[in-house]
Amino acid sequence: MLRAAEADVRRQKRELEETQIKLARRQRHSKKMDIERRAPRIVAGARKRSAQESAGKLKDLHEDRLHEARERREEAAEAVRDDAEIRVSLPHTAVPAGRTVLSLSELRPRYGALRDATIHVHGPERIALVGRNGAGKTTLLRTLTGQLSPVSGEARTYVPLRFLPQRLDVLDDELSVAANVARRAPGVSDNQIRSQLARFLFKGARAEQPAGTLSGGERFRAALAATMLAAPAPQLLMLDEPTNNLDLASVRQLTSALDSYQGALVVASHDLPFLESIGITRWLLVGEELREVAADEVRDLLEESPVVEVSD
Repeated sequence: MLRAAEADVRRQKRELEETQIKLARRQRHSKKMDIERRAPRIVAGARKRSAQESAGKLKDLHEDRLHEARERREEAAEAVRDDAEIRVSLPHTAVPAGRTVLSLSELRPRYGALRDATIHVHGPERIALVGRNGAGKTTLLRTLTGQLSPVSGEARTYVPLRFLPQRLDVLDDELSVAANVARRAPGVSDNQIRSQLARFLFKGARAEQPAGTLSGGERFRAALAATMLAAPAPQLLMLDEPTNNLDLASVRQLTSALDSYQGALVVASHDLPFLESIGITRWLLVGEELREVAADEVRDLLEESPVVEVSD
């Protein structure tokens, strides 16, 4: 689409230039004929005005076509940008295979039916939290991140942790995309931030856009960048229903960004194709207990449940 739009712009520019040359040639010829025929001044003037009006209409027509072609080209270019993949380098997120990153000991969150949850997460494990609506997945994540205190038990993290909630409220709407990342990455140079933001498809002036003016897909990318580019680098990343309200291009961008992430990952989601695409290594069913389940069991569970989930 972009190549076709660019070719159309070139064609419209060429036709406009050819039209301007023809009109100039026609005007010279008409003037020469009037002189040779010694046409009365009033007749020559009327012919000139008529020719100028026709020329103006023709020129306007071609200029309008060129303007429309340029708009189609920009729309196609925007679609290419929106569909591009995120390829970011995150070496500092790596976690050794044997290192404990998260432990739960007889944990009982403040809300939901979950009781006495005990698990340990080691190294770069990728864990999916699944369960029916209202099972308490969001509550569990908020407890693990320290946003909610548990009724009993303990949750401990041993590496830098970052959490991306459903509402994407990690952004300050008044600040630019670059400034939002900078406030979460103290000590990181502006050049480094902008270099990484370019890989999140915020290049040049796009990094200066206020967060409050971003589209839905852009806002998600900005929130993801602010989360993943934080300092110290997150070695444990938690995501709550990250694909809710995302178009297919944004889901692909999230998947490609997570391909570059080398730390431990805990994701609450109903989106089975997405979970399978990011290499989940352990599936945990949230209910009255936190139980490890097989992928086939998860598939049966999610096929019975609605895809869209509200916050627990």
